[in-house]
Amino acid sequence: MRTKRLQAALAAVVVGAMFTMAGCSGGGSGNTGASGSSSAASAPSSAPAETSGAPAGGKVLNIGINADPPSLDPYASSALVDRYVQNSIFDKLFDLDKDGKIVPMLAESYEISPDGKTYTLKLKQGVKFQDGTDFNADAVKFNLDRYEEDNSRRKNELKFVDSVTAVDANTVKIQLSQPFSPFLSILTDRAGMMASPSAVKKYGDDFVNHPVGTGPYAFVEHVSGDHVTLKKNDAYWNGAPKLDEINYKVFTDGPAMVQNLRSGQIDIASDLNGAIKLIPSIKDDTANFTIISESGMGFQGIHLNVTKGPFTNKYLREAVDRAIDRDAFVKVLFDGYASPGNSPFSPGSLAYGDSDKYAKPDPDAIKALLAKGGKPNGFSFKFQVGTGTAAQQFGAVLQNMLKPYNITVELEQVEFGQMLENGTNGNFEALQIGWSGRPDPDQNFYDFVVTKGSQNYSHYANPEVDKLATEARQEQDPTKRKAYYNKAMDILHDDVEYSYIYHQNNIFGFSKKVTGFTYVPDGIIRTAGLDKQ
Repeated sequence: MRTKRLQAALAAVVVGAMFTMAGCSGGGSGNTGASGSSSAASAPSSAPAETSGAPAGGKVLNIGINADPPSLDPYASSALVDRYVQNSIFDKLFDLDKDGKIVPMLAESYEISPDGKTYTLKLKQGVKFQDGTDFNADAVKFNLDRYEEDNSRRKNELKFVDSVTAVDANTVKIQLSQPFSPFLSILTDRAGMMASPSAVKKYGDDFVNHPVGTGPYAFVEHVSGDHVTLKKNDAYWNGAPKLDEINYKVFTDGPAMVQNLRSGQIDIASDLNGAIKLIPSIKDDTANFTIISESGMGFQGIHLNVTKGPFTNKYLREAVDRAIDRDAFVKVLFDGYASPGNSPFSPGSLAYGDSDKYAKPDPDAIKALLAKGGKPNGFSFKFQVGTGTAAQQFGAVLQNMLKPYNITVELEQVEFGQMLENGTNGNFEALQIGWSGRPDPDQNFYDFVVTKGSQNYSHYANPEVDKLATEARQEQDPTKRKAYYNKAMDILHDDVEYSYIYHQNNIFGFSKKVTGFTYVPDGIIRTAGLDKQ
């Protein structure tokens, strides 16, 4: 009965917020906080202007994206939305298939030495960049060396690369300083994207405005805050694409993206997490639209600062964590378009399993934890959330969940970039930042939990967790790796430096005119096989 009353109250909060959202023009991103990267961008319009340049009678596909891509150069990119566009321009050495398995892309085959430190790649032959220059071993060495430069956003991902050698035109040898199991997974993302060395040398820092890869579509223009236009790469090594042009149109307002899908202004809505309540209006129109909703690779939750405020007290962290009703969270905020969880490992990860289980709130246990923490009558804390409607809803739901236990949540709305800075500096008590996820469990774990990790915003430090996280990334046997993660999660669940709450779904809306789509678990649309009737 208590759960039903709580859900009704939370639903009222969200419905009220939805009316507020619908009454606003523009608005923030629909993301509920961070998503593997900042989606912070300058304030683009919610109604992009029509682009020009499509060939007469050509097939043009319009894809709605939820933020303006800050950088189309993989070297400098840190935003999830960049990857939506980059995957059409740049091929990678490896990719993910429909099951999330790592498969060669520009690599033809590969070998890993028994000690796990030497990777030898055989490259596909006859591949050319969109500027007509050859893709070969020298190009791979150029790109990996460039990504290791001090100013590169990829430097940390490739920090174990000792050397890259072009053995011959089609063979590359990569020497690591230590075994590093996530390495191939890393090459399925931006660190594996191959840019034209000729174009990089020609444009220098302005390459971001002239990106050239070997992908199925070539860059045409980027009108900041409005759209990115790409054209067909007729010489694509895997066969010419069926579409003549793709426009990525920016909608920072989720309902506006839905409206434009329904009106035919866009053919694909790439992320409907910002318009969950409007999904039924598309889903019910089965003659014209298709909704695809699949579990993503990431996690969402709350950083609890173990060095500042009430959460230096472990028992109070536990009390908050135990009071969160994860099932209700997902039901109220996402109408079931997400999965409740209790770990950074979503379904499909090799580390997924018992560590993701959770318990329903137990009032007696919560009261006992408050008493152990010296706050039997409750306490209050400041909770930083983003400025978007979805983030505010997240905060409102948490407030209502903790209120029955006399735990008062004081919401502080903070611009996303400032939230990241506050996380780094420890200038918060609780902070809502999640992660869009990556294929290898290390990429969702190591930097978030090890002492002084780059995304360890909770400022947590535990030598045993550091040891287990290091052993897990060096171990090559998947079963042994999962055992390391299980041991580490047992410790983290006890210490509660982060409250894992749910795994967000990848939710797409498609016009029935679109064909050739294959879902890939990283949530990025591969455009090479798309067509439009």
